[in-house]
Amino acid sequence: MSDIIKLDNICKSYTMGENSLQVLTNVSLTVETGEFLSILGPSGSGKSTLMNIVGCMDKLDAGEYFLDDIAVHLAEEKEIAMIRNQKIGFIFQKYQLIPRYTVQQNVMLPLLIRGVSWKDAGERAKEQLELVGLDEKLINKPWELSGGQQQRVAIARALITNPAILLADEPTGALDSTTGKEVLLLFKKLHDLGNTIVMITHDATVASKASRSIKIVDGVIVEG
Repeated sequence: MSDIIKLDNICKSYTMGENSLQVLTNVSLTVETGEFLSILGPSGSGKSTLMNIVGCMDKLDAGEYFLDDIAVHLAEEKEIAMIRNQKIGFIFQKYQLIPRYTVQQNVMLPLLIRGVSWKDAGERAKEQLELVGLDEKLINKPWELSGGQQQRVAIARALITNPAILLADEPTGALDSTTGKEVLLLFKKLHDLGNTIVMITHDATVASKASRSIKIVDGVIVEG
């Protein structure tokens, strides 16, 4: 297996007034194509900052980051936006669905933004919603669904562009334990289908469902 993600000695700090807060210190990490990795850490550990760097939503201060053989640390803003839009499927804790759109339209949106026709985007959306078990909810609005169903819509939306990686930020954080287990079973199914998944969580039980887990504390990887 080749490495889809390679981080080498990543450092990140933030300036707060006259002070500098070091958030990540010499973080090195590789993720193989097709791997399901969880990044475990308490609040303030640096896991969210690490996620933002992996997701091309924040820039590193030092080190190197390669995603699908692209040198992200050397890329200009325009290329970074392209990488983020084409290589990464985001799954958020709060779903981030658009209330006035139907389930199908929410899933179609990433393809419509790319210029895919309404007909083709609609067919692709149906396929992804069938994969996550929501093909009977095409015309429902998000607010008509349970939290678990909304998260499944968000997963379908992340999958529709066939991204290099799925990046999940506390994907069970807003769900009850039973529904959370169902979403994790869906992640296992997606992993078995060959998807590369990186999941951020503060919950050790959730982290244990991945094929590999690392732990980050005070901006340093301490396990994994």
